[in-house]
Amino acid sequence: MKVTVGIADFKVVKSPDTITTIGLGSCCGIVLYDEINKIAGMVHILLSDSSHDKLLLNKAKYADTGIVLLYEELKKVGANPRLLKAKLAGGAHMFNFNNTSSSSGIFTVGERNVKACRDTLLKLKIPIVAEDVLGTCGRTITFDTTTNKLCIKSVGKVEKFI
Repeated sequence: MKVTVGIADFKVVKSPDTITTIGLGSCCGIVLYDEINKIAGMVHILLSDSSHDKLLLNKAKYADTGIVLLYEELKKVGANPRLLKAKLAGGAHMFNFNNTSSSSGIFTVGERNVKACRDTLLKLKIPIVAEDVLGTCGRTITFDTTTNKLCIKSVGKVEKFI
């Protein structure tokens, strides 16, 4: 079965299911997986930091809370936290605003998202084993729990697997 993760959403699957998310622009798709127990999860984060969100009704929306939420859910369904690995995609620079460019020292939304994902995974001691981040192309990603490969499709580019 192919399970789809929406924007600011997360899902957990077990082998032989696949899990996918469409339309990663500046958003990031993070896959956490336990290849021994064949359990994986994906979160499609929209923004880097939840600290300004007083109500925090949707933890999956932010890198700092969404990755932790996914981590906790994976443990509940039998994933071994010591075996978890991560694959990361997205964080593209999709919009060109004259007053926000990397050269001026101001990070784009995509760059902030990638940094927050990396920082959160480091805190959780989950190694990033592969990533396809930044750039200017949107991505659709699909993770296969039987092969542990992440398929990345971008418009005008060759499909690749990490």
